[in-house]
Amino acid sequence: GRTLSGQTTEAFWNSVRHARPLTVGLNCALGADELKPHLAELSVAAGVPVSVHPNAGLPNELGLYDETPEHMGAIIATMAKAGTINLAGGCCGTTPAHIAAISRAVVGAKPRPIPTIAAATRLSGLEPMTIDGDSLLVNVGERTNVTGSARFAKLIKANDYDTAVSVARDQVDNGAQIIDVNMDEGMLDSEAAMVRFLHMIGSEPDISRVPVMIDSSKWSVIEAGLRSVQGKA
Repeated sequence: GRTLSGQTTEAFWNSVRHARPLTVGLNCALGADELKPHLAELSVAAGVPVSVHPNAGLPNELGLYDETPEHMGAIIATMAKAGTINLAGGCCGTTPAHIAAISRAVVGAKPRPIPTIAAATRLSGLEPMTIDGDSLLVNVGERTNVTGSARFAKLIKANDYDTAVSVARDQVDNGAQIIDVNMDEGMLDSEAAMVRFLHMIGSEPDISRVPVMIDSSKWSVIEAGLRSVQGKA
């Protein structure tokens, strides 16, 4: 139920929606059957046309694909009938016969209506987070902030990043919904510290499942942080 980088479907959409893509979709990795529930989730979340390009099933022990054009066409037809797609094609293992079957499957099908998505703050780490009028409280973990936590500042200055990562983990374990990261300290290379710390927590799924709040008074540090964090910060 996740992309290869670990994100859920909705978290992935939250990561790219600000670019206002012409279309968004899922391709490869899975066959049409396995992609169906994830397409259904994406079709509800995305306010743009949705595409699907499945493999011809999962590869067998020889690395070949066994899903027939008829089977793939039938599955694509159910997606089209359910109103979850606007564009269909094929990825690994598909042949001209598969594409022809897909083409026949969608003849006469009505394209998915583009939903109107209510305005909200939509963030993501590996998992999505929505802040709207029904959100009563958002817990932001401020302990990974060198200007607000003497202990965290001491760890970073001592180059003890492993223990510093455990500070982030403790915050998430104790209910933080967003992790604030600040490296603004005169004795630090703030950009390098920000990048290193974000890369480290990014490899920890139990931490990186929540969004990151990149906190700095320096624009260059914010830019470095945005380049180093997955999801929608």
